[in-house]
Amino acid sequence: MQRALVVVSPNERSNRILREAGELAAGSGAELVVLTVLPDEEFERTRSALADVGSSDVVYGIDQATESATRKAKRLAREALDDLDVDYRVVADIGPEVDSVLETAEAESCDHLFVSGRRRSPTGKLLSRDVTQTVMLNFDGPVTVLLGEESETEDDSNRKSRALA
Repeated sequence: MQRALVVVSPNERSNRILREAGELAAGSGAELVVLTVLPDEEFERTRSALADVGSSDVVYGIDQATESATRKAKRLAREALDDLDVDYRVVADIGPEVDSVLETAEAESCDHLFVSGRRRSPTGKLLSRDVTQTVMLNFDGPVTVLLGEESETEDDSNRKSRALA
């Protein structure tokens, strides 16, 4: 592993996947690229909500969204990787998640991916393909996936993590 892409979002599993990737990268001397993706729908929802407020002082465009996402991802990376000897940098993108992950991995010459996913029932797997599964099927290299439960919510994930600590 020379350079790995770690896909994060603001949740407890992102801290865990960052830590795992960081430990492996530190042990092998690899570099990490930390990617956060703001899906188009979320960007539009936020932009619409701010436009509805009606303040002419509020400007929310691609630059502001990217800057905000980058700040959040930097904070996550700093918290997870602070005590490790690993080089990393943060990249933010707005768009379809699968495309963003695969395009960033290619542009950054990443040879390994780290992503969080959900455990899903066999029926759930048949009904819809999720981002993690699509990325795994389309990335030409190893993919490490940290799984959570299908029905696990953000609050459930945080409670489980605190209970284990």
